[in-house]
Amino acid sequence: MYIAIEGVIGVGKTSLARLLQPVFSSDVLLEIFEQNPFLSNFYTDRKRYAFQTQIFFLLSRYRQQMDLIHSDLSQRTLISDYTFEKDAIFARINLTGDELATYNLVHEALAERIPKPDLIVYLKADTNIAMQRIASRDRSYERNMERDYIEALNQAYDAHFTRHPEKVLAIDSSRLDFVHQPKHLSQVANRIRSALGIPPYQPELPFQGDHSE
Repeated sequence: MYIAIEGVIGVGKTSLARLLQPVFSSDVLLEIFEQNPFLSNFYTDRKRYAFQTQIFFLLSRYRQQMDLIHSDLSQRTLISDYTFEKDAIFARINLTGDELATYNLVHEALAERIPKPDLIVYLKADTNIAMQRIASRDRSYERNMERDYIEALNQAYDAHFTRHPEKVLAIDSSRLDFVHQPKHLSQVANRIRSALGIPPYQPELPFQGDHSE
């Protein structure tokens, strides 16, 4: 199985992927964002550095996915803390005009070779809660994060998963603390098993907040 976790910045994608690794006896593919040399400047001046930032991320994610997924995906269970389509969601927010058109041409050519997840776990969170989580982890390059940017990303994610037919399990994480509450992690794992038809799971298990699409 290939499971990908998606959602706005600060929603808990990486934490959940790591916590689910022993639950599903899986390998984990984590996004390598610290290596982007334009990221700090991007959060200071998004308009100026958006194209460089997006192209670097696009090529980096493509290389990572081709190296670690396409090689032996059929031989293992893999959980990723991002999807390849994530990059296009951000590009539609950050780029316009010729830059967006150029980006789309490159993305379309690369995306044809990327395998699709068996399930996308879409972690949702209220924008204010996402901002609180971003502040609490205190990454230096995120200290200039604007609330309007996170709100725009939230809307873009909702629009993306409304338009696209991938198998998506949407979970509202606003009231969940799967990092510190084992019960919450168990609930998330149960919903994933149920969505994929992997026993054992309890289809009627009460849950804090979610919906499947």
